[in-house]
Amino acid sequence: MSTIEESVEVAVPVSTAYNQWTQFEEFPRFMDGVERIEQRTPTLTHWITKVDGVSREFDAKITEQSPDERVAWTTVEGEVRQAGVVTFHRLDDTRTKVMLQLEHDPQGIADTVGDKLGFVRRQAKGDLKNFKEFIESRGAETGAWRGRA
Repeated sequence: MSTIEESVEVAVPVSTAYNQWTQFEEFPRFMDGVERIEQRTPTLTHWITKVDGVSREFDAKITEQSPDERVAWTTVEGEVRQAGVVTFHRLDDTRTKVMLQLEHDPQGIADTVGDKLGFVRRQAKGDLKNFKEFIESRGAETGAWRGRA
């Protein structure tokens, strides 16, 4: 099991950053390797990814959700084993720190080698950078889900 912690500061209010993060079907717009996400229920998403030509599908369940504070999840079925939390920290009225903590359990030799070489960490860091660029260029979220899990 590998633990990854990364963060990024975004130049939007905390509610804007949080609201955008709850729009799971928009993740392919800023997460490399994510082909599609379907929100099947308020707390269940189905992911289709393709990394280095390898396609995978899995379901993730939101285990905790507190508006403007945190979203936590764990995979419940499929080819990926991970759990994580994203927290949102207000820096001031127009800036937010987005922190990601991810526990990833590599499956198979290719995943294990990629993990040892830091692939998952670089991917997480790049995805947060892409999120920053995406939300700052828009200046507003594409939607919001303010529910609690």
